[in-house]
Amino acid sequence: MYDHIIARDNSANPITITPIAEDAFKNWLSDQPESTKAWVSANGYEAKRGTQLSLPGSDGALGTVLIGYVDDAKAIWDFAGLPTTLPEGIYALADDLADNAGLYEKAALGLYLGGYRFDRYRKDDGKKAKRAKIALHDIEATKRAENTARGIGLARDLINIPANDMGPAELEAAARTLGKEFGAKVSAIIGEDLLKQNFPAIHTVGHGSDREPRLIDLVWGDESAPKITLVGKGVCFDTGGYDLKPSSNMLLMKKDMGGSAQVLGLARMIMAANLPVRLRVLIPAVENMVSGRAYRPSDILQTRKGITVEVGNTDAEGRLVLSDALTLAAGEDPEMLLDFATLTGAARVALGLGLPALFSNDDDLANGLMENGLALHDPLWRLPLWDEYRSQLDSKAADMNNISGSPFGGAIIAALFLDRFAEGAKSWAHIDLMAWNPSDRPGRPTGGEAQGIRAAFKLIEDRFGK
Repeated sequence: MYDHIIARDNSANPITITPIAEDAFKNWLSDQPESTKAWVSANGYEAKRGTQLSLPGSDGALGTVLIGYVDDAKAIWDFAGLPTTLPEGIYALADDLADNAGLYEKAALGLYLGGYRFDRYRKDDGKKAKRAKIALHDIEATKRAENTARGIGLARDLINIPANDMGPAELEAAARTLGKEFGAKVSAIIGEDLLKQNFPAIHTVGHGSDREPRLIDLVWGDESAPKITLVGKGVCFDTGGYDLKPSSNMLLMKKDMGGSAQVLGLARMIMAANLPVRLRVLIPAVENMVSGRAYRPSDILQTRKGITVEVGNTDAEGRLVLSDALTLAAGEDPEMLLDFATLTGAARVALGLGLPALFSNDDDLANGLMENGLALHDPLWRLPLWDEYRSQLDSKAADMNNISGSPFGGAIIAALFLDRFAEGAKSWAHIDLMAWNPSDRPGRPTGGEAQGIRAAFKLIEDRFGK
């Protein structure tokens, strides 16, 4: 996944990548020889963040690469363009950067993510072998960056795999592979056993597909440690059911399991860091398809909590499968319960594609996630669990409906629906996210994306990692 990153060999002589703070550029330049000043001037270079300039060596070969940066939350992306723009060769960050662990970690993470690409279905065009290699020091900052990058890479890969190769069974296999790597216990309740073990909503939504629905369950860590539970929406493909999506809206529905990808990526980060927590990951994995077995508008569903739900729209299926998983999770009284889901278009209308909506019953949890998200440039933005909107989920035929009759406040309505099933959890947050980059940016190629998991990992590490 990240074969462009190699270990720093002190006996080697790599080409140096010299980071220059944007606001220190003039001072740096004043100390350079006249030949360097002339070259920089001729190229109009000003060390603006993310911009680079190659300086010639005395022998005419490439001498060093300048990269402009600003040491803030976005510094990661200042370095992310290098892996795809540097010519073939071996490069290394300037040695003195290792003295600044925080900046080195940001730079290393940018360099990792800048080389990410999803090429599972592409023939090797020979370019892979010709990529620039970047040597990083074997220090704690590099290890932290690698852990983060591998969690993000796992999430991206899972989302990018199309639904023909990423159904409920394949998602379970991915969880089992991850569990095996870190010694976690992974189990699954599949098909009709969901009814026998009282997960009727997961079964009903997934029963319309020939690929059996399941609840995937990963458990890791000391039983006596603080309980952290992650729930991820695993709708491997969403046609909308009988409330069928238009074809243009269906094109990206392989990403509707993006919530499950987030929690597996976050779980990998937690386990690789060996945080002293009792981790549980729950993924209701289904396909929402159209068939003679598929559920219909106006059907009334049973849920694990005993609440009956009238189906106002079969395309609001994610909240239904999450309801059973959240009921199970909340019943264990974890110290922290987080769910991630590509749940509503309304959240995207409100906040755009790059800013996940955050809902929580715990101000400390919400504030911690937001603060860490802003500090790491992995942002989340809190929206309210506005109590006055709860009546919009009322049903005359059942305990509640799965949608509102109003076109307004859809993300809040969905969160209020989930809140009924997370009841009893003392510290719960729901993250409604896009899980997709619509266009290429350095370190963030078009395709699946991890959102919010760096912020969540930092909060969990700070609270429970000591």
